[in-house]
Amino acid sequence: METRNIIDHYHYWNDDAIKADLNTKRHNFSVVCCNIGNDFNIATVIRNANAFLAKEVIIYGHKKYDRRGTVGTHHYTNFHHVRTIDNLGSYFESKQESGPVRLIGIDNIPEAKDVNAFDFDPNVHYIMIFGQEQIGIPMDVLSMCDDVLYIPQYGSVRSINVGCASSIIMNNYCAKIHSSVV
Repeated sequence: METRNIIDHYHYWNDDAIKADLNTKRHNFSVVCCNIGNDFNIATVIRNANAFLAKEVIIYGHKKYDRRGTVGTHHYTNFHHVRTIDNLGSYFESKQESGPVRLIGIDNIPEAKDVNAFDFDPNVHYIMIFGQEQIGIPMDVLSMCDDVLYIPQYGSVRSINVGCASSIIMNNYCAKIHSSVV
């Protein structure tokens, strides 16, 4: 009996074969976790990155997280870790060698644009940057962003959990990219 949390298509495949197959299908976006303090929030973002087939997850700041929260998806995810802002900037620059890149901060600051009104271009590699709840994206990282998007909310809370926010943004990207290809 298969005990891994994988779709039926991948039953009987080993982890390396699954990751190699996913690497041939990944969407044109990456995800950055900026200094997210809660292990399970990082794990949730990683799990969402797998569900929506991100190219990679970049962890900026501390590296450790509780992998149990990923429910095994860390085995099929590409990772890069950077500790300093200089290394993060260099990493972003290196991505531009492969084609157009846009850094997209996800934060509910006043100048942010509604994600629902944002058009994703399938030819651009988007790097979606998520910050820690209540703190947001650090200013030195926010200043690197080409755009900042927010998720419209209709209740009384100021923000939503970063794991929830990441799933909404990644789903928004995938829905728009797949509808533009049809």
